[in-house]
Amino acid sequence: MRIDAHQHFWRYSPQTHPWITDAMDVLRRDYGPDDLHPLLAAAGRGGSIAVQAAQTEEENAALLELADRSRTILGVVGWVDLRSPEVDHALARFAAHPRAVGVRHLVQDESDDRFLLGEEFLRGVGRCAAHDLAYDLLIHERQLPVAIEFVRRLPEASLVLDHLAKPKIASGELEPWRMNIAEIARAEHLTAKVSGLVTEADWTRWTPADLRPYLDVALEAFGPERLMLGSDWPVCRLASEYDLVYEAVEPWLADLSPAERAAIEGGTAARVYGV
Repeated sequence: MRIDAHQHFWRYSPQTHPWITDAMDVLRRDYGPDDLHPLLAAAGRGGSIAVQAAQTEEENAALLELADRSRTILGVVGWVDLRSPEVDHALARFAAHPRAVGVRHLVQDESDDRFLLGEEFLRGVGRCAAHDLAYDLLIHERQLPVAIEFVRRLPEASLVLDHLAKPKIASGELEPWRMNIAEIARAEHLTAKVSGLVTEADWTRWTPADLRPYLDVALEAFGPERLMLGSDWPVCRLASEYDLVYEAVEPWLADLSPAERAAIEGGTAARVYGV
């Protein structure tokens, strides 16, 4: 099955989605499964992984309720306060739902670039494996050096790097991102999402050629068996509609063997998230 490994649903609120700025007007509305279903079908995707966009357990409940009603929501990556002394209780409560597959924290928004190495946070992420949950790592490119150390300290965790750590595609910069991606990919318990790239490019003038150097770096570093493809819908709408996200990577995928392509388009996500 081809899987969209990264997308979002939300009931928009300025209070719960403060990251949606004035420049993101297209995102200031509700997005739900009924909006995504025809897009999945047209793109030949059998289902998706719905990922948190607000750091509340209320959103967890809402996403899991949507999953109960939709056959195409294969898994939910939610949010848990991983620094809480009661983290095991919170993880167990979330993981009790059969569609709960992972957790995420908006580390990219933390002012302390060493946030990942806080002892409480490390302990919380380290407990995810005991509850059969992956941890999605959302960072900016500048946070990669700290993330390398973070990944090394958690060898038993199933870790997923979102959006290839948001390389600086708009300015065409490859270094030091390329060097750091090669280093972090040495950790075999880390997989990565080919997602969110169009919004790191120039929103109005990007072309598929702008993405290709970054796709090639990711493939060399991780190999197809540790990459998964996602749309980052509806955030992708800042730069591209759903179908164009997949069209943009089609020439890159076309160069791969059928088995390699199948891994990136669904096999890796199915294995990592257990869907």
